[in-house]
Amino acid sequence: MKKLTKIASLLAVGFVMASASADQKGTDIMQQVTDFKKPKFSQSQVVMVLKDKAGAEEKRQVIEYGKEAGGKTYAVMDFKGPASIKDTRFLQITGDNAPDEKFIYLPSLKSVRRVNSSEGSKAFMGTDATYDDLTTRKMDEDEHEFVKEEKKTVESGVEYDCYVVKNTPIDKKNSQYSYRMVWVDKATMYPVHTEMFDKNGKLIKVLEVLKIEDHGGYNIPMVDKLTNVQTGHSTSLNILKVIVDQPIPDRVFTQSFLSTGK
Repeated sequence: MKKLTKIASLLAVGFVMASASADQKGTDIMQQVTDFKKPKFSQSQVVMVLKDKAGAEEKRQVIEYGKEAGGKTYAVMDFKGPASIKDTRFLQITGDNAPDEKFIYLPSLKSVRRVNSSEGSKAFMGTDATYDDLTTRKMDEDEHEFVKEEKKTVESGVEYDCYVVKNTPIDKKNSQYSYRMVWVDKATMYPVHTEMFDKNGKLIKVLEVLKIEDHGGYNIPMVDKLTNVQTGHSTSLNILKVIVDQPIPDRVFTQSFLSTGK
């Protein structure tokens, strides 16, 4: 799936434009996902909810910033609470022809560090997403097989009319998953339900878009939920407020902002 409009949706695995694979219909569908219309700037107020199998919850307050410029996508996540993670900040820079760059600032260390590719399997900030889940995958890294058309009802009760596409990595060592099944909403060409299967072919994670709203002509995922079905733990992202296409200073998308917050 394509990187979506803001970093909340980085919990989805992304593709960027590349060559077609063997299944043309599957590739054409995923290309439309890749071409999803995004605002030049976005700013969101987000509540992140981590919930364990027993139902215990931890709520986090986050401000997200996004920018599209010079063929690159910039995304920043600024944690405002609780106190244990306050002022932690994360920056990801995605380009069409270069590996993603990721940087994180941890207040306890008082320094910004680059997230290395060797850390891909590590959980991002205790969520159900790994750093690899945030990484943009190129379309030619996977085979895209059209499977069927199907209506999919997500946890919120919303029913989507979907295309179903199976995405299988060509280099098995280049992905933590053996394959992914993606349900793409026909109305928005947005991936609204994704099932991720581990190396043994067992379902491990499910990502759902529980609510989409139009803001300024853009289809924005307002509620996402990523569940690890093997542990029973989940991570939800609820956008309380979103502003699109209002310029954000370039300094926000720098390592300096990560360390200072200004």
